[in-house]
Amino acid sequence: MKAVVLYGKGDVRVGEFPLRTVGPGEVKIAVAYCGICGTDFHKTAGRAGSRPVRYPVPLGHEISGYVAEIGEGVEGLQVGDPVTADPNHSCGRCDYCRMGKPSFCRHAVGVVKGMAEYVVAPAENVYLLPAGMDMRLAALAEPLACCLHGMDLLELKPGETAALVGFGAIGALMLRLMQDAGASRVLVVEPNEERRRLALEQGAAAAISPTDAEALRRFAEEWHISRVMECVGNSAAQQTALDAADRGATVVLFGVSAAEDRLALSVYDAFLKELVIKTSYINPHTTQRAIDWLAAKPRAAEGIFSAVLDMEEAAEELLHPVHSRRGKVLVRINPR
Repeated sequence: MKAVVLYGKGDVRVGEFPLRTVGPGEVKIAVAYCGICGTDFHKTAGRAGSRPVRYPVPLGHEISGYVAEIGEGVEGLQVGDPVTADPNHSCGRCDYCRMGKPSFCRHAVGVVKGMAEYVVAPAENVYLLPAGMDMRLAALAEPLACCLHGMDLLELKPGETAALVGFGAIGALMLRLMQDAGASRVLVVEPNEERRRLALEQGAAAAISPTDAEALRRFAEEWHISRVMECVGNSAAQQTALDAADRGATVVLFGVSAAEDRLALSVYDAFLKELVIKTSYINPHTTQRAIDWLAAKPRAAEGIFSAVLDMEEAAEELLHPVHSRRGKVLVRINPR
C-alpha cells in the first residue's frame, strides 16, 4: 500500500509499505484523513514520541476512515461504516492494566500508522462514528481525546480563571474545552502575534507574549490564575506556565518534550505558591467522549484547520513545515 514512511532521521518519503493480513478480532480501515501531530515532527527530527520509533514506519495516528474488512469474531461493525481508532493498544494483563491504568501498560503498542491507505487495528480500538459526521472533523478525535485527559487532570471549575501557554491547534482545542468547562477568563500566552490575534477572536480574554514578564506577573496576581495548561513541550514554555500560576494553582504540562530536556524548577518558588504540577500522557478511556463532543459541536473545529494536503505534500510539510505553523494540517488519503 502507499504510505508516508519515515525511514530514518530526516528521511520521509512516500512509498510502498506492506500491509499485514487482517486477523481474528481485527478491523481493516481505509483511511480518509489523517492529522499531522507534533509528535510526527518529533519523530522526523529523530526524537521519540509517546514510544520509541522503529524504522521504517508510516507516520501519523490521528485518523478517520471506513471499515474495509472485518476479521473473524468482530461484532458491531460492518464494511463501509465510518470509524476512527485509538492508536494506543494495551495488553489488559499486566499490573498496570489490572490496576485500571492502561495508558501505562508494560506491553503497549501503537496500532495506527495513519498516513497510509489502510491500517489494521484491534476491534476494541475502533470506534463507530455517527452517521453523516464530517470525516475531517472526525480526524480530531484522537488529539481531542488527549486534550480531554489533560482537562480531567486540570480539574478546572466553573468561574475559575485559567492560562493557556501555546496556541497551536492543540491550544485552540484546549481553549474551547476551557470555555466549555466554565472558565471565567482565559489568558493565552503565545509568542506569535497572529496566533495571539486568533486567540482573542476565538474567545480568549487576553493574549500576551511570553517575553512580557511584567504583564505575565500582573495577570497571575490580579486575575488569581488558578489553572494553567502548557501546550508547547519545551522548558521555556513550561517555565512560563509556572510563572503564570497564582498561589495554590494547578499546572498541567501537556506538551511533549524531547527526552533530553530538563526544567530548572525553583522548588522554593513552587513551595511558596503551593503549586500542584501534573503531566498528561496520551488518552486513557477518552475517545468516545471526544467523538460525542465533536458530534455535538460540528462547528468546534472552525479556525483550527490550516490545510488539507495529499501524501506527497505531507512528506514535504514534515520536512519543511509551513501550514502546521498556522494550525492543524490534515492529510487527504481516501475521502468519499
